Amino acid sequence: MNKITTRPWDSAEHLKTDEDIAAYLDAVLEEAGDDTAFIAKAIGTVARARGMTQLANDTGLAREALYRALSPTGNPNFGTVLKVLRALGVQLHAAPVTAS
Repeated sequence: MNKITTRPWDSAEHLKTDEDIAAYLDAVLEEAGDDTAFIAKAIGTVARARGMTQLANDTGLAREALYRALSPTGNPNFGTVLKVLRALGVQLHAAPVTAS
């Protein structure tokens, strides 16, 4: 019998295009509700997919500070989130909440 080797899923490995990233973040924002840690972690996943060193250069923020802020336990301020999203080429859009 052949032994199957598995490894943990890493969404960053599958975020190759701008469309992939936008769809991923849309899904996260839809599911997250008020879970800001979940959103920060998802933005961190996108940042890793794009390259944290390049993101640090583009935002003017230290790479270590980005890792910390965008970790599951991070709590980035809104200014940091906007800088990161802008550097990633992502825009925030508002839409009315639909009743369920």
